[in-house]
Amino acid sequence: MIVYLHGFNSSPQSHKAQLLERYLQALGLGAHYLCPALPPLASGAIAEAERIMQPHRGASICFVGSSLGGFYATYLAERHGAKAVLLNPAIDPHVGLRAYLGPQRNLHTGASYELSEAHLREWRSFYTEHITPQRYLLLVETGDEVLDYRNAVARYAGAEQVVTQGGDHSLQSFAEYLPRIVRFAGLLR
Repeated sequence: MIVYLHGFNSSPQSHKAQLLERYLQALGLGAHYLCPALPPLASGAIAEAERIMQPHRGASICFVGSSLGGFYATYLAERHGAKAVLLNPAIDPHVGLRAYLGPQRNLHTGASYELSEAHLREWRSFYTEHITPQRYLLLVETGDEVLDYRNAVARYAGAEQVVTQGGDHSLQSFAEYLPRIVRFAGLLR
């Protein structure tokens, strides 16, 4: 089972979420894909990811997390002993998103909310100090204009890593790694 976790102010309608879903459907694996709509507060996002997983307890789960979703995927992978594919992941959103405090609008749904200190405190509380490198496949691009890819490379030292030159925060090379992601998740050999 693949559980895709979208990024900050994104949704299941994001380009990467849709691309992965279509790819799995084309392989006849559409039933092995979940993509919850994550609310802005970390506790709600974690709860929603865990709620959507409930009917699949006992199944092998691989989280695929983009940006802030990568932060959540790390927490959930460690908590549930699962694998995770991280796409230009946020490392410390409690620090990096401080600059965005104030009014926010979801890029896909148009829903608005106020990003507050409470959000930062929650992200801090879900920060996973120690990780198990073999759980992870890290995909980053050096041209990421939002997050410094080197922080992810250092944080996930010892994990399987693919560092692509150029690109940007959207992970332009994502489509070429779909087969590798599905193999890493254990859905293909």
